[in-house]
Amino acid sequence: MIFKGLGISLTGMLVQRIRMDVASSNLSNANSTDENGNPYRRKIPVFEAVLDNSGDVPVYRVKIKKIVEDPSPFRMKFDPSNPLADKNGYVRLPNVDPVKEMVDMISAVRSYEANLTAFNTYKNSILNALEILRA
Repeated sequence: MIFKGLGISLTGMLVQRIRMDVASSNLSNANSTDENGNPYRRKIPVFEAVLDNSGDVPVYRVKIKKIVEDPSPFRMKFDPSNPLADKNGYVRLPNVDPVKEMVDMISAVRSYEANLTAFNTYKNSILNALEILRA
């Protein structure tokens, strides 16, 4: 029971790490197409709160429920010389906005840092309580 606060912060850090991984994957595929010429579709992590009833006090933890594809439309670029262009000369490009991905990455890093600060604060309070009990 005493370590549940650490576990809550730990799950927060784990999901933010996955969020950073997804954003970096989106950034690295911002100009990618598959072998059939279909553009990469941006991925989005979906979070879920999970109630942990084990123990005396029920606690909510966070986890990644699933990673879904963004249904927003692809970017269109006029380039009739491109072999992937349609009959009107437009090429479909991935629906990844690098600025949006960088903002999401910065937000994930800040959330990770906040969970790390909460983890360290809780850990230090446990250590201080043990010091008081030892005296």
